[in-house]
Parts: sequence; C-alpha cells; structure tokens
Amino acid sequence: MKKGLHIGSTASINVEVTRDMFAQFDEEVVHPTYSTVSMVYHMELVSRKLLLPYLETDEEGMGASVTVKHIAPSGLGSTIDVTATVLKVDERAVVTEVLLKNEHGIIGKGEVKQAVIPKKVINERIGS
Repeated sequence: MKKGLHIGSTASINVEVTRDMFAQFDEEVVHPTYSTVSMVYHMELVSRKLLLPYLETDEEGMGASVTVKHIAPSGLGSTIDVTATVLKVDERAVVTEVLLKNEHGIIGKGEVKQAVIPKKVINERIGS
C-alpha cells in the first residue's frame, strides 16, 4: 500500500433516498425507508473511496467486516451524508468509522474494515 493514508483522513458522499433503497425482501417493500442493506453499501462505498488512491496496482481492497447500528429512519427523497474517518491503517488493512446523517440528525453509525490483499492471492482463492 502506498504511503499517505493516515488516522483522521476523511471522505464523504451524499445520497438521496430512492425507492430502490427501501427496506424490502423478495421485491416486497416492508418499510418505505432507507434500508439497512443500503446503509451498509454506502458505508463500504465511502470507506473504499478513502482506500482506492493508496492501493498499488497489484493490490485490491476487500471488505473484511462491517458493524452497523441503524438508529433512525430516512424517507424517500431525503439526503444522507455518509462520512468515513480512518481509525486504523497499516499495510494489510484499513478500519474506518462511518457516520450517516440526514436533515434530522444521526441515522446510523458503524465501522468498516477493508483488508489489503494482492490481486494474485484473491484470484488464487477464487480459482480465477
């Protein structure tokens, strides 16, 4: 991994809640609100944005763990600010704290760990 990523580094994205982000199972909407599945996706996405500039060409970041606390709902059309802050970084992994807020306050929080793995190792493990 390239040098430069450090504890305290941040990245943010803004997302608008759409119908495809609703809590649903087997295409049936359970709640017309931002789903935990979407929350985890956006947590991983913003954390990956922090890591990407520091990967060597022969490396890839892979999700290793996600912890999430979904605190409050967010409805259709609301805007969510998703911010990741680096808590730990070394040559093999990056851990970020992620905070999600809408216009009413905090709606979620958690941590994302990404392992930094040589692409060759990934391909060997998946049989490519």
